Amino acid sequence: MTIFKSRHPRIDIPTDLTTWDWLFDSKKYSPIQKYPEFELAGYTNAVTKDRLNWKDVKQNATWFSTALVKQYGFQPGETISLFSRNTIWYPVSMFGANRVGGVVSGASPAYNVEEMAYALKTAQSKFLMTSPTSMDVAAAAAKEAGLPRENIILLEGELKGYKTIHDLITIGKGYGEQGQTPAFKNPPGKKNNDICGFLSFSSGTTGLPKAVMISHQNVIAQCLQILQIAPPDLRKVLAVLPLFHITGLVHQLHFPILFNAEVFMTPTFTMKILLDTVTQNDIRELLLVPPIIIRLVRDPLVSKYDLSRILRFSSGAAPLSAEILQQLQQKFPHTSFKQGYGMTESCSCITAHPTDKYDYRYAHTGGAIVANTEVKIIGDDGSEVGVGEPGEILARGPQIVMGYLGNEKATRETFDADGWLHTGDRGSIDEEGMLTISDRIKELIKVKGIGVAPAELEDLLLAHPKIEDVAVLGMPDDYSGELPKAYVVLRPGVRESQDIGREILKFVMGKKTRYKWVREVEFVKEIPKSASGKILRRVLRDKAKSEQDRGLVVRDERAKL
Repeated sequence: MTIFKSRHPRIDIPTDLTTWDWLFDSKKYSPIQKYPEFELAGYTNAVTKDRLNWKDVKQNATWFSTALVKQYGFQPGETISLFSRNTIWYPVSMFGANRVGGVVSGASPAYNVEEMAYALKTAQSKFLMTSPTSMDVAAAAAKEAGLPRENIILLEGELKGYKTIHDLITIGKGYGEQGQTPAFKNPPGKKNNDICGFLSFSSGTTGLPKAVMISHQNVIAQCLQILQIAPPDLRKVLAVLPLFHITGLVHQLHFPILFNAEVFMTPTFTMKILLDTVTQNDIRELLLVPPIIIRLVRDPLVSKYDLSRILRFSSGAAPLSAEILQQLQQKFPHTSFKQGYGMTESCSCITAHPTDKYDYRYAHTGGAIVANTEVKIIGDDGSEVGVGEPGEILARGPQIVMGYLGNEKATRETFDADGWLHTGDRGSIDEEGMLTISDRIKELIKVKGIGVAPAELEDLLLAHPKIEDVAVLGMPDDYSGELPKAYVVLRPGVRESQDIGREILKFVMGKKTRYKWVREVEFVKEIPKSASGKILRRVLRDKAKSEQDRGLVVRDERAKL
């Protein structure tokens, strides 16, 4: 039996601390307990320059949590949904909810009403925190989910009829130092791995979006695993990635506090804002995703900035092509490169580059197994294979999450009885212990690093009155990594045409958020299926590669992200 173990020293991971205790009260871990206030880093809005240091975050989160409990009756185990762009008040609300035993569910600000309502219902959210720019969707989604209007709270800005986080902070502060609600502690007989602190939506390996239950220990373990291999010069963190994503949750919200590194948040993404933030604040390491890296090597605006002080690029969420890596190295020859491999279900990284592998020679790999983690590679015949042999990647460790909320079937399918996460990805581990991903077994389409489930789009398209059958696959795209493509069988009597194709594309655009838009429709006579009715996606992929017997193809360039 071949089990690949981490080559890093084991880490002592606390089991009695909540994330609040760990980051704000622990003498061993909290920067507030280890540094004078003038040395504390914090969250800075890269555009407005508004800033909260860690002590400010702790104080405001304490007042906010007290108001939640005493004014609204908020209870441990209840959920708050955060539906917002990046703001320094996002972590205040997140840590405030966690402080009193609440669960925080992050949602993409790109969600439409249907998607946000689904997220609220699935997470069973009691509160929804948002911003003025998202209020139209938030209010409609809350109404559909049965969430009272008074339980919608603004994270920033003001709107008539809605309370703000600052209103609640003021209310909580009014109770005085002795009147603050005590911080939640693990109940007797429970460890921090038994307590869900976060819900993050993921399509997993198959099916509709699921609420991934992330425990307090999952986040603590992952941060300590990354701390062990973090470069000592990391003092500033660029938070351009969305905070609701697992990368944002771990690497932009939690880990910088542990490391006492300043976080520069960009409320929105433009190349100018990114470049201004990096150069004005002398940020040396850039944590990005492939679409932004592609922009860096291709956008002419980049040449107008002096980026000579950047030391390294860090990537994740989706693979980078060899061509883009080569262009990145040529454009920034003074830099190094690192990345991690993982998913929401592993609370970010299963593998990551150690400091001695920050080199473009290793850029094609996902890194080495992080501490306290084991990996198995399962071959096509179901047996465990050895060094250099490909197969499905299974992982086990303290960062592997609790499962899917309210979905025992999907939990059993993805997390086996021995604690192994079945990733659905195919890869191999070489003699140096580096993991290389070769293929995706799972059906998930990765659009700019965000998972899109074919089943979700297939269910939608089957509701179209002119569609008899459909299969959705990912097709390669230089910018987004992949984009959804629909293979469509029309109903009897409906003729294939460019107009029908465009009608189908617009149908999806009207129902789904932008990154889920179908970019291309190909009309086919039938969808290949197994005897049990399962779509044979590999047959369709092989058909696409062969370029033979192609049906009428309809594309819409407006769907490009």
